[in-house]
Amino acid sequence: MDGSYKLLKGGRKLFKRFNKRNLIIILVSSLIIGALLFGIVGCQKSGNEENAVKETNEKVEEKDTLKGDLIVFHAGSLKVPFEVLKAEFEKEHPSVNVLLEGAGSRDCAKKICELNKNCDVMASADYTVIDELLKPDYADWNVKFASNRMVIAYTDKSKYAGEITKDNWYEIFQRDGVMYGHSDPDSDPCGYRSRLVFQLAEEHYGVDGLDQTLIDHCPKENIRPKSVELISLLQSGDLDYAFEYLSVAKQHGLKILELPEEINLEKEELADFYSQASITLADGATKKGKFIVYGVTIPKNSENPEVAMAFVKMLLSENGQKIMDDAGQPPYNPPLTKDGDTLPSELKGIVKVES
Repeated sequence: MDGSYKLLKGGRKLFKRFNKRNLIIILVSSLIIGALLFGIVGCQKSGNEENAVKETNEKVEEKDTLKGDLIVFHAGSLKVPFEVLKAEFEKEHPSVNVLLEGAGSRDCAKKICELNKNCDVMASADYTVIDELLKPDYADWNVKFASNRMVIAYTDKSKYAGEITKDNWYEIFQRDGVMYGHSDPDSDPCGYRSRLVFQLAEEHYGVDGLDQTLIDHCPKENIRPKSVELISLLQSGDLDYAFEYLSVAKQHGLKILELPEEINLEKEELADFYSQASITLADGATKKGKFIVYGVTIPKNSENPEVAMAFVKMLLSENGQKIMDDAGQPPYNPPLTKDGDTLPSELKGIVKVES
């Protein structure tokens, strides 16, 4: 009996040692196998991720073939929204470098038709500039894409800032020491629109000779090539008031005096009243009073027309219209054209042809 018990007890000890040894072996083996499997799966996953990234990059490269410089001539009043548009476009097309060149709209057009400068996109603050100076020799079509209105911009430092209203501004402008200015009519649509406002004001307020009085009280040094150049003069106090587009005044945080709609050149329904005013420019062109409409085209001398078309499509897109609206320049929705026969096919689903 004692012998059997000892045998049984020894067997149990042996069995326990055997189980411990096997258990250790099994655990170690499992860890090794797990590590190997993890490494294999990890490598496979890493390889798959690298392949996926590579395939995505290849697809993007395949899809986006747009590259090179894009030269954009634009009205000075489009500076702010076009800088936003440039950033959006370059983000979407990283191989494109958008070169913005702002100036008075007529000067922009003359760089193309008189100086033969290369331009891929031309955007004017007055769509008729494209019609008169570029079509049909330098451009085939013209699309209306935004509007604006004339205002008087000023600052807290402006003389009589707390007294001026839409009904007495022209009287305040005649007071001693008051300095006001506008852009050059021969270079910039905002300039000849300012002069048209003078004429319309004479008619609207019923003050004989007001147009000439306002011209006489505005020194030549207060007339600058672009309306945006007047901003720094306002901010420095060299000017008290400046005739500006609403969008420009808003973008630069200036105080704004709204003008009556009969003279602010905004309302299409007042086209007949606006047309009473006219000004003849140095080159012989006559500009009649007309509600404000911006125009865009791709000149015939564009060296990068595919990229130019993509830029124009972005400008006319929902996102482009939002950029314009955020800058204080209400977009035309839909954009309009009278050039149905020559409008590029890429724009025919976006632009409405006027009857």
